[in-house]
Amino acid sequence: MPKVMPDIAHQTNASLEGTLDWVGMSQIEVPLMVQADGEAPRQVAAKVEAMVNLVQPKAKGIHMSRLYLLLEQLSNESTLTTATLRQLLTDFIESHDDLSDQGRVHFAFDYHLQRASLISGKKGWKAYPITVEGRLSQTGIEIELQVTVPYSSTCPCSAALARQLIQQAFSEQFGSQDNVDAETVHQWLGTTQGIVATPHSQRSLAQVKVKLTDDASELPICSLIDCIEDALKTPVQAAVKREDEQEFARLNGQNLMFCEDAARRLKHHLNQFAAATDFWLRVDHLESLHAHDASAVTVKGVANGYAA
Repeated sequence: MPKVMPDIAHQTNASLEGTLDWVGMSQIEVPLMVQADGEAPRQVAAKVEAMVNLVQPKAKGIHMSRLYLLLEQLSNESTLTTATLRQLLTDFIESHDDLSDQGRVHFAFDYHLQRASLISGKKGWKAYPITVEGRLSQTGIEIELQVTVPYSSTCPCSAALARQLIQQAFSEQFGSQDNVDAETVHQWLGTTQGIVATPHSQRSLAQVKVKLTDDASELPICSLIDCIEDALKTPVQAAVKREDEQEFARLNGQNLMFCEDAARRLKHHLNQFAAATDFWLRVDHLESLHAHDASAVTVKGVANGYAA
């Protein structure tokens, strides 16, 4: 092999000069150990985007292999935490001399949590889509965490209409009777004639993005998921027995939600989430009645923060 090989990126000026906002690689497949709050480190299969800016207008390009090798080092020798993410971004810039002064890295992976059922205590795995992004600029390093949580939403309007039909059926069945026997009504309510209509519900999605505090020592993946599920009350279940399904039906009936209701619930709980300085959220109710979805978006509302 030749002892000296050409380095075009280092030796050649750009044919057309100019700075660039971001240059790097995307869809990099990397196995990573992830350290989430309250959980032992576990391996995930991540897709990564790694980029730096190019501030030298005459430079041909950046050193992409250096970014890749730093990711490889993280994969082989360390665990993804807020501390290692900060060090990775610092290393991105230090590896690029006077070519770059900003860097960012984006990780996307599924994080599995074992969740207990509502009544029976049976456990099953749920996969939550997670993204972690870090940015280094002249103002410092910012770390952002996003999670998507599926849940069930039951329409308040549909529930009211169903109740009206049940009341009408009751009147037709018992309205002409002077004395109504409680046991007869009890038996009738257990039939399809008694519960003549049911409200519609649908699987729904809550996407929440938070900007972590500067002193965050861990990735609050689990506490953020818990915050979202506690706010909505009806997260989808994994392992269920009949008693769990019945409790799920009860929870849906006691937590009727338009998309506006779900968004306001989440906003209230996220305003109390101490690990974040800002948040953005979107809820999508994947309608079972309509051919379209019902959606709501809102933010915390801090100056120079997330915009809806």
